[in-house]
Amino acid sequence: IEGVGVDLYWLREAEIKHCRVAMMAVAGVLWVELFGPAPGCEMATAKSQTDAFWQLWQAHPQYIAFGFIMTGLVEMITGIAITTGRESGQRAPGDFGLDPLKIKNNPAKWEKYSLNEVKNGRLAMFAAAGQLMQSWTTHEGAFENLSATFN
Repeated sequence: IEGVGVDLYWLREAEIKHCRVAMMAVAGVLWVELFGPAPGCEMATAKSQTDAFWQLWQAHPQYIAFGFIMTGLVEMITGIAITTGRESGQRAPGDFGLDPLKIKNNPAKWEKYSLNEVKNGRLAMFAAAGQLMQSWTTHEGAFENLSATFN
């Protein structure tokens, strides 16, 4: 990979970050569809998350702008950690030192959970893409589409 000019550390970091975001996104989309919008976002009543996004955009575009600003700040902060970790070699990709259950103390368990995180994250990336695609094409939520399949 060195000769190709691709930084494997950076790619592993990006994969783990995308896995974590996708897992939260899939859970969040399903949560909102089942239980309704978050407080302050009551105008986003559509079951389709893409339609709900545009409802929120029309009512409160500052919420979306704030989300983009916060995402940029998080990316800047994590970018510093990624660059420092890559240069020093003292930080594994995706490791921000958060381990409240002390799983790192058991290397076999840590390896298993790390692998499971990536596997589940890859599946969640496909699930998030599927949720968005069906939302764009049917303008219905994931559970509505699922129930329509079996009816």
